[in-house]
Amino acid sequence: MNTTSPTREPVPEKREPVLNTVDRVTELCFGLFMALTFVGAIKAVTAGEDAGRKLFIAALGCNLAWGLADAVMFLVRTLADRGQRLTLALTVKREPDRAVAVQVLRDALPKALEPLVDDAELEQIRARLVAASTLPPRARLRRDDFIGAAGIFLLVVVSTFPVALPFIIVKDHITALIISRVLTLAMLFAAGFALGRYTGAGAMKAGCAMTLLGAALTSAIIALGG
Repeated sequence: MNTTSPTREPVPEKREPVLNTVDRVTELCFGLFMALTFVGAIKAVTAGEDAGRKLFIAALGCNLAWGLADAVMFLVRTLADRGQRLTLALTVKREPDRAVAVQVLRDALPKALEPLVDDAELEQIRARLVAASTLPPRARLRRDDFIGAAGIFLLVVVSTFPVALPFIIVKDHITALIISRVLTLAMLFAAGFALGRYTGAGAMKAGCAMTLLGAALTSAIIALGG
């Protein structure tokens, strides 16, 4: 009888996504709303044979610019947050007084979590930081950060197409406008659905809420002359 235990295959480390569902949904909605503001100005560009193409180019150019700005700000926020965390870790590591170091950690906790964490748990964190052999001297951006920024840029830009592309494909501007708004609301529902499922708030409820938000925004644009 063979008593040797089977060799276990090493479990590959699960790689966290660069952008989580909240990041992807919010950036997609941001791009949709930006493009929607240009589509709302359809009456202002319906003169001339190239009205649809001009609107598409205007919406795409706007989202290209905002996508780039949003991607850069993502890198700035990432670097700032990482620098803040590194400063906290270095402060705790270099603080000779244990009580002061624990208080520094407690002050850094979100208010909602502060009552849930006792000093003994914070002391364990302090001890691990002190025992850490090396900490980076300063915060740096990593490869994944630039991938995330590129993802944000693409999400904002890609969201232009379902909103503005009907004005190139469909000759009648009124029909194109209806198709554009239906596609926008459908995408907003899908985005809200994904967000609700991710956060546990209820997929259908969040999808309907996001759709209503889009409908309200569209109505506001129409009321303002769009």
